[in-house]
Amino acid sequence: METLIPQWWFTGLPQWLLVLILVAALALLIKGADWLVGGAAGIAYRLRISKVVVAATIVSMGTTSPETAVSVTAAWSGQAGLALGNAIGSVICNAALIFGLGSVMTRLPADRYVLVRQGLCQLLAVLAVSAICFLAWMTDGAGAVLARSRGVLLLLALGAYVVLSIIWGRRHPSGEPFMPAEEGDTNSTTRQPGFVSLVAVSVVGLLAVLIASRFFVAAITVLCEVHWHVPKVVVAATIVAIGTSLPELVVSLTSVYKGHGEMLVGNVIGANVLNIVWVTGAAAAVAPLPLLDASARSPAMFLWLHLPTMLLVILLFSAFIVHGTRRGRFPKGIGWPLLAIYAGYIVVQLIWS
Repeated sequence: METLIPQWWFTGLPQWLLVLILVAALALLIKGADWLVGGAAGIAYRLRISKVVVAATIVSMGTTSPETAVSVTAAWSGQAGLALGNAIGSVICNAALIFGLGSVMTRLPADRYVLVRQGLCQLLAVLAVSAICFLAWMTDGAGAVLARSRGVLLLLALGAYVVLSIIWGRRHPSGEPFMPAEEGDTNSTTRQPGFVSLVAVSVVGLLAVLIASRFFVAAITVLCEVHWHVPKVVVAATIVAIGTSLPELVVSLTSVYKGHGEMLVGNVIGANVLNIVWVTGAAAAVAPLPLLDASARSPAMFLWLHLPTMLLVILLFSAFIVHGTRRGRFPKGIGWPLLAIYAGYIVVQLIWS
């Protein structure tokens, strides 16, 4: 993609034009993800795949596709701070900001069968990638990287996660609680698109995401290095992470508005697992990702701020899952501590950078 859209196109452009490109690319990212989600979900229904699987894997894959495209493109371009910061920052954004906002809006339902299993996958993925990163730093010091072999292992974990989700979906004792009824209503009088049309929509959505992500990475890189003088890892974990998490935010908050709060929880957890095993794994498989950013004011910020914040947020989120599944619902407002952590996380980055 960098060959088709070279970096030199963006070098020397004025700040206002780069910001305009950034906004347009972000809009295309969101729309492309929307097409990809709709097409993939339609294909899943045509193939009679479980609704739980659609929510926890296909929908999450669709809403996570901007993070994947941005991180892989950044890794391919040698922007390791952008690749890692985007993935980890997106996990923090999903669990702290999106779940936090949703829980403030309403009492979110907590399906014990699904959340205990998916929540455990989320926790194990976060603990595993954190352990890999800290062990690499303890072993190699300033030269520590998330190696390609570790990226391949994470991608293998993605396959295991998808298989387990399919098995759990088929064994769910009380049906499939995630997808809104109107999306899976086979009695709908609305004419449904054909299989070929669904595949075409999915392909167009994927291409839109890939092209938009290239423009996004190129513009944000020039803005970061030339105009803003902000370390890439900070920009990645805030602006890029929030921007590429907008599909999850839009899907999740819309589902709450429509009375399908279970979609928010399922999409957040599924997206977090995929950010670790798919986004980080794919980026590391493309190119080894250095864990320290020598160009940053605080080279070890990723190790001492981003990873610990992710661990804190996911451990707290996991405790909320245990509490919520015992009652069948998350208490309204339970996410306020997560929102406070997210606000503090942003402030600390601005001060630290």
